[in-house]
Amino acid sequence: MENLISCNQFTKENLEEIFDLADKMKLNPEKYTETLKNKLIAVMFFEPSTRTRMSFEAAIQRLGGKMIVTENGKENSSAKKGETIEDTIRVLEGYADAIIMRHSRDDSSKAAAKVSKVPIINAGSGKAEHPTQSLLDIYTIREKRGNLDGVKVGILGDLKYGRTVHSLIEILSLYKNVEVYALSKKEFELQDEYIEFMNEHNIKFTKCTSFEDMPKDVDVLYHTRIQSERFEGDFGKEEYIINKEILDKFSKDTIVMHPLPRNEEISEDIDDDPRAKYFKQAENGMWVRMALLADILAK
Repeated sequence: MENLISCNQFTKENLEEIFDLADKMKLNPEKYTETLKNKLIAVMFFEPSTRTRMSFEAAIQRLGGKMIVTENGKENSSAKKGETIEDTIRVLEGYADAIIMRHSRDDSSKAAAKVSKVPIINAGSGKAEHPTQSLLDIYTIREKRGNLDGVKVGILGDLKYGRTVHSLIEILSLYKNVEVYALSKKEFELQDEYIEFMNEHNIKFTKCTSFEDMPKDVDVLYHTRIQSERFEGDFGKEEYIINKEILDKFSKDTIVMHPLPRNEEISEDIDDDPRAKYFKQAENGMWVRMALLADILAK
């Protein structure tokens, strides 16, 4: 894999390679401290980030690599002066062995990859995709469940603008007998294109109107915050909140996931519940991104 732009680049086989390597890195991190020795990576973020940016930076340093970083590229780079993505990439490729980029444009990573001579890694492109998030999401489910075939996933919250949900759906299409249950306010319902995609890939899709519509043995409740930065207007607060009362209606094996940051959609009263996996999910992001960087840059 030269670039990582979209989830549609993955196969089950290379996912397992990345996940197996992440497992090995977690068990014996000292073995990989020189994996990216003499590699310099540009980390270019035009949108705010905590987990994605810092887990990538931690991954690079744990693998012995070096980096150059722009945390707020929208304000602190020549983008503020009108420079195009393409010109920014043409400059950065002269400095770095790879470029990790987050941008508000849906097609930003594709545009970057078209002109770049070094690998581009999509760290979030507008409301379209977030492929490395889907990697750590699937890895976290795999860690709990063992495999993904036959998984039942409830997706909640902002399904329209939430790129992590879009990427999760794409990557779930690689597995057999998957069921997806969607619960959201009308303003944030999943777009038809993703429903059609699931139908084409034999994912059983069910639209829900309440928690009661979801099977109690669902494997995952995957919530997302309202992506208020991606639309104008005020659609109010989240209606479907996972708290202890709601979670206790589901199986003892149902896990709760969230790409974070959360607002009111997941109550703090379940943080100590062993089914709450969102902080473990965030930690897994570093190990999975370490494995991905090794896969792209150290083969």
